[in-house]
Amino acid sequence: MVVSALSFLAGLLLVQQLPVLPDIQWLIVGGVAACIIAWLGYWRRLFFVAGVLWAIVFAMHRLSDRLPEQLEGEEVQVTGTIADLPEQDEKRVRFDFIPRDGVYAANPSGTGAAIPRDGVYVTSQSGTGAAIPRDGVYAASQSGTGVAIPRDGVYAAGQPGQQLPSKLRLSWYYPDQPIKAGQHWTFTVKLKRIHGAMNPGGFDYERWLFIEGIGATGYVRSSPKPVLLGRDSAWTRIAVLRQSIADQLSGTLGGSPNLALIKALTIGDGNSITPQQWEVFRKTGTTHLVVISGSHIGLIAGLVYFLVLKLWARTGWLAWSPQKVAAISAVLVAIFYSGLAGFSVPTQRSVVMLVVAMTAIILQRNTRPFNILSIALFAVLIFDPLAVLAAGFWLSFLAVSLIVYTVSGRLGKLKPIWAAIKLHWVTSAGLSPLLLLFFQQVSLIAPLANLVAVPVISLLVVPLSLLAVTVMFISPMLAGKLFYLLEPLLQGLWRLLVHLAEIPQASINHAAPSYWALLFAVPGVLLLLAPVGIPARWLSLVMFLPLVFTDAKRPETGEINMTLLDVGQGLSAVVQTRHHLLVYDTGAKFSAESDMGQSVLLPFLRSQGLAKIDSLVISHGDNDHIGGTESLLRGIAAEHVLTSVAQQLSRYAPINCAAGQSWLWDEVKFTMLSPRQAFISGNDNSCVLKIESKHGTVLLTGDIQAAAESWLVETYGEILKADVLVAPHHGSKTSSTSGFLQAVQPDYVLIPAGYRNQFGHPHRDVLARYRQVGAKWLNSADSGAISVNVENNTWVVQGMRQAKSKYWNAK
Repeated sequence: MVVSALSFLAGLLLVQQLPVLPDIQWLIVGGVAACIIAWLGYWRRLFFVAGVLWAIVFAMHRLSDRLPEQLEGEEVQVTGTIADLPEQDEKRVRFDFIPRDGVYAANPSGTGAAIPRDGVYVTSQSGTGAAIPRDGVYAASQSGTGVAIPRDGVYAAGQPGQQLPSKLRLSWYYPDQPIKAGQHWTFTVKLKRIHGAMNPGGFDYERWLFIEGIGATGYVRSSPKPVLLGRDSAWTRIAVLRQSIADQLSGTLGGSPNLALIKALTIGDGNSITPQQWEVFRKTGTTHLVVISGSHIGLIAGLVYFLVLKLWARTGWLAWSPQKVAAISAVLVAIFYSGLAGFSVPTQRSVVMLVVAMTAIILQRNTRPFNILSIALFAVLIFDPLAVLAAGFWLSFLAVSLIVYTVSGRLGKLKPIWAAIKLHWVTSAGLSPLLLLFFQQVSLIAPLANLVAVPVISLLVVPLSLLAVTVMFISPMLAGKLFYLLEPLLQGLWRLLVHLAEIPQASINHAAPSYWALLFAVPGVLLLLAPVGIPARWLSLVMFLPLVFTDAKRPETGEINMTLLDVGQGLSAVVQTRHHLLVYDTGAKFSAESDMGQSVLLPFLRSQGLAKIDSLVISHGDNDHIGGTESLLRGIAAEHVLTSVAQQLSRYAPINCAAGQSWLWDEVKFTMLSPRQAFISGNDNSCVLKIESKHGTVLLTGDIQAAAESWLVETYGEILKADVLVAPHHGSKTSSTSGFLQAVQPDYVLIPAGYRNQFGHPHRDVLARYRQVGAKWLNSADSGAISVNVENNTWVVQGMRQAKSKYWNAK
């Protein structure tokens, strides 16, 4: 069973490494191969082939459920349901939206509306509308025209109907009505095909959307006004029940600082937890405790099993055995609690394992722990083969596997306290290679923090919270008293975690390990955790060495590596010499919880094993250049900050950048060319930096426009010549003038622009001017992060999207 499950998993993993899915004919070949393998009786190989075929079929189906290119950027009227709990910040609310029938009806005028299958015509942009009988006959509108509507809900006249994806990710800026799960709305939306920032070490938003089955993103138009049609009952949808509990918790706890944590522990809603709180949980290794994990499911199910077993036995009604009743009750409660968490992968695994274990109790069968885990693995992967793309899948299953490995078949039993210490040590040490791979961060104090936090959360906070939620709708007063008991527990635990997180070296950041290092580290973990008496256990430490000494490749003396990061409609570039690091601009800030410093720059620097910035240059004060600075400086120290902006940045007093500043790092010369005089436009006052290396020159220009470009040409002339130019002002029409480009004569122009940005950058006239000077250009919107490296004494300029994209990424 175990080998078969791992073979199936290996087949799924193989497909996830592909840049492009195979054509349909290869499925036929694979099907024939599977039949031959089955006929020969090679069952383990059959499971591998089955994993490959199932992954391909599932991925093809998921990819087919995406927005058609013809509808991108078009205004579409849709009617549907809010799928789950929305995410709210100070500017917008984001939510998953399920269109009712998924059919976009395009009429002859170019506008369109979704036609529900229940025969009700959604009001069009012109304000007219009419009832559509179910027999498919269009009732005459105010203009007196009529069109036949087929029963499947496709609009018959005009352009052919285009299928909308089954799930959309929408944003509504400054909504004038509360958005709740289960609500039915009619929106006019502008949709965009799947696209996200693509950076080394960064969050793959496109992969996450693919896993979640979201086929398009977009935003709600304020005109025509959205129409609320109704709302589902909490008895018909678990998402509505979760929303009702969330609303009741907000009303009961009010301004409690623990509201976000209680929501996370009871209904799996971590949207209200702040980035600062997540950082404390990461540094202390307690992130798994603030979401509904498998351990929480198992704990509550075990508690229910014990209580029902004792109470049922006392009733004397033994027509059903107490064990069977307790087992069924535990399974039902586990399924319900998992539903409150949105059926995340850890809870799926826990529920399946619990069902198998409880079934064994009912049928009075003996089971082996790894067989139960294998069945859970099969069930999760058959239901959702894309689960292998989520870090939670690996952390969940491997944590349980390590616990089973270190507990099963061991002689003797440890006392409870020592057993708890051992389990925390086992999971912390055993999962460290994966934590480095996924997050480039490992907590060194996790065993200590978990030794206190696990019993407090699992034995006190979770049971009391669930009990309070259960009685909240019956007796709010009693629920309030229960929550009152939780306040000192959570406050004391939080203070302890904050103090632990502030300990120097509480956690370490390290470059992401290579797969070769993991191949040594995994058996090293097994050897390290093997029973006492196994010879040569000390070799496990040797097998960890490739993991510890993993380091990103650094440039040679006199060379540079530059990465223009994909920060949307903004700018951020990282320049590395042999022993120094410069960051030029930090992208935009979107809200108090979201900015490019936190989401792109810090993950990139950690993935490269970089722990200190020698110089941070902020070209000027526009949000799309300075917005991520505070988050960046909170996460990593900078020795110097240079900027043209006269303001305090975090705890740093910046130095004004000015023409003539120059320094030498590892035989690479950095020269500030501008500003020397104050221009009327703030953009023209951007810090312009020239970097001269052994193999070529880079020119970073910020947002300068025609006036500053003209001044640079007059002042420096041929000195401006550079091999790589980062496009001024994102390729706007008012920049990259012909005279400036003639002076620079770039071989490559790197354009930092957002996908389908509202400014139309880069402008087509600017692209024509790049072609006139013979420059090749790459746009971060199309290429992702763009790297400039030296290979064989020649500069290689390459976009990450072209070099490392997978089949789910936009091409």
